Amino acid sequence: MAILSSRDLKIAEAIGQIGYCNPFLPERLALERAALGEDFCCADPVINLPPNADLQTIFPNFVALRERAEVLSEATRRKLLSGAIPTERELHVYQNMTLYLLYNRHLAYLNTIATTPADRPRTAQSSAAWKDFQKDFASYLQLPGLPLPKHFEARHSFAVFFQIQRAFNQIFACIIGRSMPIARLRAAVWESIFTHDMGRYARAVYKSMGSIPTLITGSSGTGKELVARAIGMSRYIEFDETSSRFKVDANSSMYSVNLSALSPTLIESELFGHRKGSFSGAVADRAGWLEVAGEQGTVFLDEIGELDLSIQVKLLRVLQSGTFSRVGDTEERKFAGKFVVATNRDLSQEMAAGRFREDLYYRLCADMIQTPTLREQIVDCPDDLHCLAEFIARRVLTDLPEEAKALAQEAVDWIAVQMGPNYSWPGNIRELEQCVRNVMIRKSYTPVRQSPMAVDGSAHDRFARDLAAGRFTLEELIEHYVSMIYAAEECHYGRASKRLNMDWRTLKQKLNKELVKTFTTR
Repeated sequence: MAILSSRDLKIAEAIGQIGYCNPFLPERLALERAALGEDFCCADPVINLPPNADLQTIFPNFVALRERAEVLSEATRRKLLSGAIPTERELHVYQNMTLYLLYNRHLAYLNTIATTPADRPRTAQSSAAWKDFQKDFASYLQLPGLPLPKHFEARHSFAVFFQIQRAFNQIFACIIGRSMPIARLRAAVWESIFTHDMGRYARAVYKSMGSIPTLITGSSGTGKELVARAIGMSRYIEFDETSSRFKVDANSSMYSVNLSALSPTLIESELFGHRKGSFSGAVADRAGWLEVAGEQGTVFLDEIGELDLSIQVKLLRVLQSGTFSRVGDTEERKFAGKFVVATNRDLSQEMAAGRFREDLYYRLCADMIQTPTLREQIVDCPDDLHCLAEFIARRVLTDLPEEAKALAQEAVDWIAVQMGPNYSWPGNIRELEQCVRNVMIRKSYTPVRQSPMAVDGSAHDRFARDLAAGRFTLEELIEHYVSMIYAAEECHYGRASKRLNMDWRTLKQKLNKELVKTFTTR
């Protein structure tokens, strides 16, 4: 006999699925609505974490979902303890819902451990958190005659929950904005950490995820290093019950090498290490980052497109066999960590030109992420300019939130007046950072690619730049082109429609009067 009504089963199933879905995709809101019904609180599909915001701000249904999970989990638990026999589906749903509940119950503890600086001890915190979690886990999931969830145990669940919390923190800390391109980037980073199937990840894939490299592409200055950090700092870390602590400090598990800044010899030394006397300046044996990183570390190779072909061969060997040797040594060593690599180059062109090995590319492309340009963010959501300016200002004016807020507003106001809304930001976020610093120091900024007298350029220049960068949808492209031709024909419908080979009524529908004004102004 069923122990859950049809209605409660559907609610419990939706709650359990929330714990396994990608929180940055629309699926989460659909599941929240299914779980809460009329109590569902509409929320922005793009979640963003403003400074000092709490969970209720970004997840307005958080409390209601937890309360519903508490009631259903406790009621089901009592029936199970009284001897009720669940169906296979009910057992599966109960276990998933309870895991969701346990994560939310222990969220504060997990967040405290995750945000404790690396130079401060965490053993006491993790020990207390582990004891409370163990007690709750046993109370709900280690019931007489009740099999544990497949491939789950308390220690592993605790480690997965800790990873989820670190992933949230890193994604929100490293990826700023409310635009859809940023929402898609957050969702992509989440999948790079957990894959699209969180259930399968928690059951099995977490063991081998480190063997899959991540390739990040995108224009210069779009935050590829921050994306790499979010992925590298969010890896699965085992929990050791004996010492009541996690085996590795997540805050010191990322090792970065900027390949464009080093000579081939130094790159080899940084990555693989070297023996004393193997080259000029090698005065002692040195372990490279591949050796230091260990099993749960991440090595980030920035500007992979500029790597010398001779080192590409050696890197390919590491990716294929997981082995390497120090410079000047023959002893084989094992690399068991994860590679994250990034480039602003078009690797297909680099391969065609013979500058990048195809076999290396096909070892790197299993997981690919592309970072959006700043222009793409702002076109979709103009408020992103302010979000990013404040993020930058807070880094410049550390521990001075009010001053940072004022600086961000000053920078945004200056940009609006002096540069206009259509500036293309060729240097992306890196350029915006220098703009904010310039405004703070001199209350001005001169883009290097344009003269001080014409920061924004003409409408025709902007149209050409945006067209070349592929920033238009088809509808936007037609609107801009039709408006430009109409303006060029001195706003004459007959001549413009003849030039465009378009009926004048269709032309009239496609026109944008504001764009016509900009194309008319010389």
